Amino acid sequence: MNKKDLAQHIPLLKKAVSIDQIDKGYSRDHKWIVTMSSGEKYVLRFTEQDQYEKIKTQFELLAKLKHLGVQCAAPVNMGYLEEKQLVYYILSFVEGQEAKEIITQLTEEKQYAIGVSAGRDLRNMHKYPAPSNIEPWEDRVIKKHHRYLDAYRASGISLEGDEKVAQFIAEHIDVVKNRPNQFQHDDFHLGNIIIKKNKYAGVIDFNNFDWGDPIHDFYKVALFSRETSQAFSAGQINGYFDDKVPDYFWLLYSVYVAMSIFSSIMWVIKFDPGQMDEMIERLENVLKDHEYFYQMEPHWYAPYR
Repeated sequence: MNKKDLAQHIPLLKKAVSIDQIDKGYSRDHKWIVTMSSGEKYVLRFTEQDQYEKIKTQFELLAKLKHLGVQCAAPVNMGYLEEKQLVYYILSFVEGQEAKEIITQLTEEKQYAIGVSAGRDLRNMHKYPAPSNIEPWEDRVIKKHHRYLDAYRASGISLEGDEKVAQFIAEHIDVVKNRPNQFQHDDFHLGNIIIKKNKYAGVIDFNNFDWGDPIHDFYKVALFSRETSQAFSAGQINGYFDDKVPDYFWLLYSVYVAMSIFSSIMWVIKFDPGQMDEMIERLENVLKDHEYFYQMEPHWYAPYR
């Protein structure tokens, strides 16, 4: 769909002075940054018609999260284009730069401070409870883990120490029982965090939101954020808990990170096979961080206790 078509189908865009397509990320959504004559910016996204209810729910959630003080995009407008059989939705634009691209240019102290702010924002998100019709977290996460583990074992890929990891999870699986069922961003890492003027400006991309244990939202610290900025990663954890990280955290964190060893392999097989070598290297680093889960607190965190 070209710019003229966009303005024709969505009245709000008639006052746009520029509509620039974004070609980034793994989402199948088509995305544009829209700049209005007033200078205000929006993000416009299109997705398949069967996603209408999920987008509607996401819109309602974003409004509620903004009310809780979360630094995120505000919902602006959504609708259905019958002729194109597409759902569109418009969000406010979170000004700044992707943290992954620029955070290493900052001092360690500033990286840590941005992590602290991010952790506090994540804590605000986790205040929102799951709807009453959502299954208990333990039922969903245990079932999903077994499915990924079975698929991994059938995949032909074998990481060093993988069965030790599977055994660690099996021995500690009960820790996921009776955990809170709250909002999860489910993709909270430096690639979705925005920095402006060397400070945390907010988080984007709520498309994978889910419900479950808030601690599960930390596993992408281990997978992604830690490899770019250990200072940010530690700051996120410490900021979330106001520098009082509870004893129960590291066991839960380790179980969820261990589960991600298997799910990450299956994700790459399905969505991006060309990145398999990179993912294996990343997972090997995670395993070393935890001494193959003989150690729950990762090595990189020690200087930030």
